[in-house]
Amino acid sequence: MYQEKTATLTANEAKNYTLEQKKTHTHTIAKLGILSCLAFVLMLLEFSVPLMPAFLKFDFSEIPALLASFSMGPLAGVIVEFVKNLLHLPFTTTMCVGELANFIIGSSFVAVAGLIYKKHSTRRAAYLSMFFGTLAMALVGCVFNYFINIPFYVNVMGFQMDAIISLTNASGNTLVHDLPSLITWVFVPFNLIKGAVISVAVGFLYMPLRPLLKK
Repeated sequence: MYQEKTATLTANEAKNYTLEQKKTHTHTIAKLGILSCLAFVLMLLEFSVPLMPAFLKFDFSEIPALLASFSMGPLAGVIVEFVKNLLHLPFTTTMCVGELANFIIGSSFVAVAGLIYKKHSTRRAAYLSMFFGTLAMALVGCVFNYFINIPFYVNVMGFQMDAIISLTNASGNTLVHDLPSLITWVFVPFNLIKGAVISVAVGFLYMPLRPLLKK
């Protein structure tokens, strides 16, 4: 009799555990969906930055991805980056290379920040994680733009390097005269500034939103 009762309790506990898992998974998927859609909308609200060429746009779509990374782990942030760029593909003007760049560079930011914060979930660690995430984004941005993005525009889409340099100079940035200086004086400061702005925004938003994101 005791064994039957124990077996019944164990079965009920297993059933409750499975239901709780399904509920947690459903909540996680719902939060990822909401954050991904918000990131997509923010990605559409892009704008030009002073001293930067017109083809380089700033947006705040890393904010939802970083919130996901902090609250649900670095993989969640990468998923938000992937989904937002997938949703943006119908609007692409770069044969999807722009979306690929946004995914890879943005993912480096949220993944590094999320990994550090996951190990040390304190306010100080959060700011440190965003600092190192910003550095990672700038570094990955340098490599990707130097070896893939700019060569694609020049060799596949038919842009002239001189035209890209002229466009950059026309924005007021006269330090650019070749590809290395374009990387140094455009993409590096752009990603550092973007990382800093996103970090400040998430620094204000995460703590008030944390109970909702962790729910």
